Amino acid sequence: MSSTSRRSFLGAGLAGPALASVRPGGRALPQARGAAQEYKLTYGTLGKTGLRVTRMAFGCMTTSDPSVIERAADMGINFFDTARVYQGGNNERMVGAALRKYRDKVYIASKTKAEDRRTALADLETSLRELQTDHLDVWYLHSRSSPSMVNEEVLEAQRIAKRDGKIRFAGVSFHDGHREMIPAMMKLNHFDVFLISYNFTMDAWIEPLIEQARKANIGMVAMKGLAGGVRPTVSVYKVPADRLNRLNRTGAAVAAIKWVLKNPYIDTIIPSIVDNDQLEENLRAMAAPFTEADARLLAARLEEIRPYYCRMCGSCKGACPKGMPVSDVLRFLMYAEGYGQFGLGRENYQSLPAELRSIRCAECGSCAVRCPNGVRVAERLMRAQEVFG
Repeated sequence: MSSTSRRSFLGAGLAGPALASVRPGGRALPQARGAAQEYKLTYGTLGKTGLRVTRMAFGCMTTSDPSVIERAADMGINFFDTARVYQGGNNERMVGAALRKYRDKVYIASKTKAEDRRTALADLETSLRELQTDHLDVWYLHSRSSPSMVNEEVLEAQRIAKRDGKIRFAGVSFHDGHREMIPAMMKLNHFDVFLISYNFTMDAWIEPLIEQARKANIGMVAMKGLAGGVRPTVSVYKVPADRLNRLNRTGAAVAAIKWVLKNPYIDTIIPSIVDNDQLEENLRAMAAPFTEADARLLAARLEEIRPYYCRMCGSCKGACPKGMPVSDVLRFLMYAEGYGQFGLGRENYQSLPAELRSIRCAECGSCAVRCPNGVRVAERLMRAQEVFG
């Protein structure tokens, strides 16, 4: 994308949609720092589900402190997202304990990576037990990067679960492959909700696909909204620490969330939240307009992360002659470096087949993969092989 088109894309729709909002109870909500501030909650309707969810929801993947989840529920956030695979299964257990007393006031989504009916339904039973609930509001087939990964067995598992009242709505999530996946998943006429990667780094071609899906009454949930994390614990993107800290202080996280939420066809976003500071940042973003200053900040941020952050555009799919799933590996590295979640990144990397884990990109004379967005692919893959292998 050219500099001109990127600026136009970042700045498009600055006014944003007119949204209904409320102040929960009309009262000042508890603040971690004791600030006297009321947070303004805004809501979206999750497509055909009819669920009225806070437009800033809670992604639990990297959360380890249950008190942050409880506080979010106290402050009015009503949609919480987890998965069977997060933190080796411990995330669901923690989320279930934290939300037990709020269960009749919140919506819970979880996911399975299973590839057959029996395993998927077994995952669901485990999820229900760990989450201490008799149903999920949304159950996703997780991390499907191509239509071939959505087979009749897993579709049947969702139909059975819905019939038995163990899930209310069926979803599918995909990190990349949007050009192919959105039309193909719509054609199945099966899913109630899509969970997709969507952030300020992505090219404008994705916009009409999102609009098309939402106008078909499919609920649209955005993940990866912070584009790799804007508050990494260490400067692993090789950006000088003082510059990273300056970007963080100037509100990159808030700007990134506002950018996603200015799209009226996105019902909610599920950024990961690890502490009360991040919770407050995200809440401030929910009802705030996206401004020209936000656009400038994100344009600068995009230049900072260009060599390191995979935008999951799918253009590298099948490009490696050795079969390396480039975007997947770069995403795993992002978990470790951008989110500060080394265990999550390594767990995903180790789930690759042994023949892929044995590849060493340093042994290639040159890399066949050319990223149109400027990611230093060979360097990043070698970094992943170094830290995970």
